Amino acid sequence: MERIALIGFGEAGQAFAGGWRGVARGYDIKLDRPEDAEAKCADFARFGIDAAGSTGDAIDEASLILSLVTAEQAEAATDEAATHIPPGALFCDMNSIAPDTKRRNAQVIEAAGGRYVDVAVMAPVHPQQVAVPLLVSGPHADAAAAALIDAGFSRVRVVPGDVGRASAIKMIRSVMVKGLEALTTECVLAANAAGVLEEVVASLNASWPGTDWAYKADYNLNRMMIHGLRRAAEMEEVVKTLNALGTGSMMTRGTVECQRAIGRLGVASPPDRLEPKIATLAERTA
Repeated sequence: MERIALIGFGEAGQAFAGGWRGVARGYDIKLDRPEDAEAKCADFARFGIDAAGSTGDAIDEASLILSLVTAEQAEAATDEAATHIPPGALFCDMNSIAPDTKRRNAQVIEAAGGRYVDVAVMAPVHPQQVAVPLLVSGPHADAAAAALIDAGFSRVRVVPGDVGRASAIKMIRSVMVKGLEALTTECVLAANAAGVLEEVVASLNASWPGTDWAYKADYNLNRMMIHGLRRAAEMEEVVKTLNALGTGSMMTRGTVECQRAIGRLGVASPPDRLEPKIATLAERTA
C-alpha cells in the first residue's frame, strides 16, 4: 500500500482510516488548539493513525496525500502542503469546492512538483466508508485511481477531462441534494407551526407514491442539524460554480442561508424522529 498522508481528520478522514494502521500519518488544525488537541489526539489514536505536528510532518515521504478539510480551509491547506510536498506525490483534493478553486489549487501543487488530482466524494461517507463512490479527474486521474484502489477504496471512477470536471459534477448535484434538504426543512417547520404537519406529509406522499416524506424530512433535517455549517460552506462553493457558469444561483443562495441558520443552532446530537427534532428547533429559536 502507498504511504498515505491525511490533511484533516474529521468525519471523512476517520471514515476512511480504518484499514490504514501503520501506513498513514495525519495532521488536523485542531491539534494546534489547546481546547481541542486532546480529543483530536484521541481520534488519531483510536484509528491507529500517527498524529503529526504539522502538515509538513504528515506528508513527509508520502506518495498519496488526501486533503479532507472544510471548504473554507481548502486553499490554505493546499498552500501549506505545497511548501513541503514530496516530488511526484499525488495530492488528492477531496474537498467540496468549486471547479475554479480546484484549478487554482492544482496550479499551486503542480508548481511545487506534486501531482494534483480532483476527487469528488459523491455520497455521505457513513455508512459506506471506503466504499463511498469517488469521481476522479485531471491529468493524473489514472494514477490516482490506481493508488486509491490500492488504499482500499472500491468505487473509484475516472471522469475524462481536466481538473474541475469531477468537482463540477459534485457541485451541481449539490444544488439538488442540499437544496432539497433546505426545502423539506422549510416545509415541515411551516406545516408544524400551522398545526397541519400530518396533513401536509400525507399530501406529499400521495403526490409522490413510494416516497416517505416524513422519513425524508427527518433524515434531511438530521443532516442539517449536525452538518449545517459545513454544508453552508460547501454551498457557498456551489454558488461560485453557478455564477462562473452564468446560469444563476438564486435558489442556491437561499440554501446557503437555510443550512447555516440550522447549523448555527448547535444541535450536535439531534433526537430521533421528525417531531422531536422540530420541537428541539422550536426551543432553540425561541
